[in-house]
Amino acid sequence: MGTRPLLADLLTGVRAGLLTLAAIGVPVLGLWVFTPYADDTASSAGRLVCALWVLGHGGPLTGSDRTTPVTLTPLLPTLFTVVLLYRTGVHVGRREPVQWRAPLVVCAGYLGVAAAVVAGCASEGPFRARPLLDLVAVAGVVAAALLGGTAAEAAHPEQGRWPQWLVRSGVRLRTWWPDWAAPVGGGPAVRRAAAAGGFGLVAAGGLVLIAALLVGLGAAGRSARTVDESVAGYVGLLVACLLLLPNAVLWATSYALGPGFAVGADTVVAPTGTRLGPLPDFPLLALLPDGGGAGWRLVACALPLLAGVVPAVLIGRAAAESREWTLAGGGTDQEEGDGLDAKLVAEPAGGRPWHPAATALAALGGALLAGGGAALCAWFAGGALAGGRMSELGPVPWLAGPAAAGWLTVVMLPGALVTRWWLTRGSGPSWRDRCATLAFRRAALTRLTLHRTLTRAADLLPPRR
Repeated sequence: MGTRPLLADLLTGVRAGLLTLAAIGVPVLGLWVFTPYADDTASSAGRLVCALWVLGHGGPLTGSDRTTPVTLTPLLPTLFTVVLLYRTGVHVGRREPVQWRAPLVVCAGYLGVAAAVVAGCASEGPFRARPLLDLVAVAGVVAAALLGGTAAEAAHPEQGRWPQWLVRSGVRLRTWWPDWAAPVGGGPAVRRAAAAGGFGLVAAGGLVLIAALLVGLGAAGRSARTVDESVAGYVGLLVACLLLLPNAVLWATSYALGPGFAVGADTVVAPTGTRLGPLPDFPLLALLPDGGGAGWRLVACALPLLAGVVPAVLIGRAAAESREWTLAGGGTDQEEGDGLDAKLVAEPAGGRPWHPAATALAALGGALLAGGGAALCAWFAGGALAGGRMSELGPVPWLAGPAAAGWLTVVMLPGALVTRWWLTRGSGPSWRDRCATLAFRRAALTRLTLHRTLTRAADLLPPRR
């Protein structure tokens, strides 16, 4: 890696960090400018921007007393950051040859911006940074997004850019599974099914949130009027609700899954029942259902079942159109090389669909992968806004994840098998042909048995004189 690419990657990371900072700073500083009789100074508004930026990367903050935890991540800045850095990683992965050190250099540039931001809100203001933990959180989000984008673009097996040792290891690992139980070449299908299941669950949460908005729109409006009746106050509430809108969708997703979520210690909001305590005035919190039994709210639990239909079809189609990763190029295992000339090629697996056991294994893998993603999203969507009651907000990851995997498995497992059967029902002989073949074999076996019996009986008879 030369000096110029190194500097370009470093500046790319700095630019990405400044873009994410500007995405938060512009609306916050704009509100500060247009707020009449604002008591805060520009430096206070800037520290608020820095605090929101750190929270958007999953970094924990504390109150001005250094003891009150503030860990609730507004996921709209997080989503913007992840998408931006993922696209940056994709651009890095398109280079020839692939420089796997480039994402680390981009990450270093981004962390330079992060260090300045953390320093800006570490000593003063209502929200104060915890420098070491915040930098670790920022580094984790940035590295995961960058490496994910780079790997997605540069490490497609059919592009032949896998390291050779990894290709050989994958081929050897394939031999450990019996042929009938292995979904050969099913990795991409499993990933697509998991992504489809995850998006389906998020869509289910969005439908639940829309229904809550239609039912509780009046309560949300009254809550907004009690907070601030000025135009700047309404705009500020709108910005706050937009920052937390992805959180609300994920909370609604956990509601549809069954475990629900908490809005304070010893509280639960779930289809099976709601138990609430005193809540602050905020429009999104005004959409919560009243306390009571389950009733018609259990209808929300049917939405995760619909989320498993598309993943089941994807797995079933992959099982019917089986493709096998075969090694092409790169020579034998004993040959030396840089690892760039070996690649995996997707070829039809002899027209043979996956065994039903392999199809079930792929469906289960997709459901578990989606469940792991659901647990991670639930962990990001929750947190604390203060000590005491408000220290527990959001869904519980170790409940939401297994619930998501369970709901998807209920649909994906039989759905994938049915789709596979439906798509392969015409690829083999019909039931009439199979019955005719079986009857022909039985008749042939009967004739052979009868012939042998008569031959032995003839041998036992005395010869004619």
